[in-house]
Amino acid sequence: MARIQLHKIAHGRAGDKGNRSNIGLIPYRDEDYDLLAEQVTVEAVRNFFDGVVKGEIARHDLPKLKAFNFVLDEALEGGVNDALSVDTHGKSRASILLCMEIEVPEDHWVVEEE
Repeated sequence: MARIQLHKIAHGRAGDKGNRSNIGLIPYRDEDYDLLAEQVTVEAVRNFFDGVVKGEIARHDLPKLKAFNFVLDEALEGGVNDALSVDTHGKSRASILLCMEIEVPEDHWVVEEE
């Protein structure tokens, strides 16, 4: 098995509503959906965002779209109007999640770096 960062097999999009961050995770290939479902769990995301997300985390599986939607409560230091952070909308959260490492077979397809 090899450890790779999620961005090698998936892409993401983030948004916000108040103090809630919303992250979409979509594999580049449909056949990687089950691999992500097994490893990118609520517990794994909680551990990865340890100390950043203060509230609940929910994962919504979207199997017909081959995608996931993660909702992270109390994740934006109060939200756009209250936070003093640089990224009050949490737009970087998808990029951060894509740095999370998962295990794949040694011969698994991944996006090649240039």
